[in-house]
Amino acid sequence: MKKLFTLSLLAFAAVTGANASDFPIKDKPVTIVVPFTAGGPTDRVARDLAEALRKPLGANVVVENVAGAGGTIGANKVAKAPQDGHTILLHHIGMATSPALYRKMPYNTTEDFEYLGMVNDVPMTLIGRPTLPANNYKELAVWIEQNKGKVNLGNAGLGAASHLCGLLFQDAIKTDMTTVPYKGTAPAMNDLMGGQIDLLCDQSTNTTSQIEGKTVKAFAVTTAKRLTTPALKNLPTLQESGLKGFEVTIWHGVYAPKGTPADVTAKINKALKAALKDPEFIKKQQALGAVVVTDKRSDPAEHKKFVASEIAKWGPIIQAAGVYAD
Repeated sequence: MKKLFTLSLLAFAAVTGANASDFPIKDKPVTIVVPFTAGGPTDRVARDLAEALRKPLGANVVVENVAGAGGTIGANKVAKAPQDGHTILLHHIGMATSPALYRKMPYNTTEDFEYLGMVNDVPMTLIGRPTLPANNYKELAVWIEQNKGKVNLGNAGLGAASHLCGLLFQDAIKTDMTTVPYKGTAPAMNDLMGGQIDLLCDQSTNTTSQIEGKTVKAFAVTTAKRLTTPALKNLPTLQESGLKGFEVTIWHGVYAPKGTPADVTAKINKALKAALKDPEFIKKQQALGAVVVTDKRSDPAEHKKFVASEIAKWGPIIQAAGVYAD
């Protein structure tokens, strides 16, 4: 009986990956699950990160797109994955907003994952259709006031970065707009450029080329300080434009299934920190308008603390807006 019990423990260790000294397992790739479709901003971050992780991790790193339900399907796949470090999640701010957006969650954001560290912050930009009469934020604020009940604010769908920024913007200016959800940023951007909607607040990764091409009007960025990227450096912040305390960035973090051994998560975090210092990775992120994390949020404990603060920030805003998904 004792021998059988010992064998059972060994089998359990093999299944769960509890014998972690061999991580990463030879010839077994580490898979970064992206809970969104290929080609989007989170996918681009993941593919750049995968490349930067290969050398410090000593393993092949691949990306798998598992899209649907605002990122919860992909996140749930990782929450239920083997606890061996070979399946990890790259998720954005949706990790913090989904608890308020979805009535039923298949996982617990704070309890079902090991937090591994944050990757970057992506600024948001407030932009408008090219025919909008306003040419700066001050004029835009007047125009919105004069057209209450008539302003159309687009977004890329429930829980998308543009949806969240739009909610926060309406809350900040105490004005409700007609929100127009799309199935992705591309159709929303097309309608904005075509004049079918008035405003869009979206990630710089999605808007910089349109701002450079002057196919949209750019009014402000949502960061605490002005950006240094050439296309956006002349845009004021919403804070300096009068919306005191308004700041929102779309951040990305890395997660493993709860119960992944501490020495495995430590190896992944060490590799992540090395990737965040990789000059080529930093260069690629800057080209996307993203800022690579250099503060304590690259540590697992600080990462988890930050996400908890984001849950506390966004929950009341989403609940006040009465936005839910089943």
